[in-house]
Amino acid sequence: MKRKLITLTVVLMTVITVSSRSWGAAEEPAAEAPKAEAPKAIGSMLDDIKKWLGLSIYLQGGYNYNFENPDSQENGLRIFDHKANSFTLDLAQIVFTKDAPVGGIGYRLKVSAGETAKFIHAAGLGDQSQPFDLTEAYINYVAPIGKGLKFQFGKFATMAGAEVIEAKDNMNYSRGLLFNYAIPFTHTGVMIGYPFSDQVGVNFYVVNGWDDFNDEGNSKTLALSTTVTPNDQISLVLNLLNGREIVTSGGSCTSSICSNRFLADFVGTFKPMKNLTVVVNPDWATQSNAAPDGGDAKWYGIAGYVKYDFIDFFSASLRGEYFKDSQGIRTGTPQTAKEITLTPEFRIAKDLIVRPEYRHDWSDKDVFDSSHSTKDKKSQDTIALGVMYTW
Repeated sequence: MKRKLITLTVVLMTVITVSSRSWGAAEEPAAEAPKAEAPKAIGSMLDDIKKWLGLSIYLQGGYNYNFENPDSQENGLRIFDHKANSFTLDLAQIVFTKDAPVGGIGYRLKVSAGETAKFIHAAGLGDQSQPFDLTEAYINYVAPIGKGLKFQFGKFATMAGAEVIEAKDNMNYSRGLLFNYAIPFTHTGVMIGYPFSDQVGVNFYVVNGWDDFNDEGNSKTLALSTTVTPNDQISLVLNLLNGREIVTSGGSCTSSICSNRFLADFVGTFKPMKNLTVVVNPDWATQSNAAPDGGDAKWYGIAGYVKYDFIDFFSASLRGEYFKDSQGIRTGTPQTAKEITLTPEFRIAKDLIVRPEYRHDWSDKDVFDSSHSTKDKKSQDTIALGVMYTW
């Protein structure tokens, strides 16, 4: 009996001990083992790669309707938005860029595809049958001299003009007459620049010429670009280009087909109030011995832009232009052309822009195709819808 009592006591003590430990665990749970760190989100990794490489992607497309319904399906006096009554993938770009720090090296690589890419090829680097273009490819270095002496070498967009190849950085969806015909698109060569102060900067260029990847002769085109920004409301840029350029298509630059070309280009940007921007861009150019009669050819014009930001996501821009091609060496027909364009802009999201547009072009010559007439007309009206996205 005594042995049974001892055995029962041991069993009861064991049960009580186990139970008390269970209750204690419930009241004071053991520390959890550290969790393994979650893998980095794919989106975050892409952002890091994008930042490290300076990567961006740009897409631009739209629809253009011509009220003349031209049999040629071409909009007269247009280069980039030349297709009438058609959806078009204008531009798809991949860009890698890094700003050069003082004492360091930077770069920019821009590859373009689409309809626009066919018309910005530099001579010796593609033709209009190829919808791909190496638009920019250069390296730069900022020497630690004074405020930073900048050197740049390679292929880059022109310094001239108020507009650029990408519509997103312009006020309008279509590019104007001056951008199409008065100035070059790109240059290949070197640039040396220096900011003398926060208000004044000067860049000096030695390049192969206008839209020339290969040198067409021993002579180079020289350019000087001076920027004056007296305050946040005013920016003034004067570009001067001078050099020997080819007169006829094909061949090399010899004395028989090359002559001196000079361009003076001015861009003034004014912000009289917070939401209003006004831009004025006159151009004047001449080329010796380039006219059909052997005389000097000249072309000149002026463009004016007004943009008003009504609210955060809506703006409207108005552009007006006058362009005179006295000998027709730029447009193919001696003429005086004008245009006016109205472009509302909707910023749907941070990186998405939508622009409907109305444009009226007219000339003193019959240069616009029309299915409504037995001969070409002196004017055309178009409406367009452009969409631009940047990643």
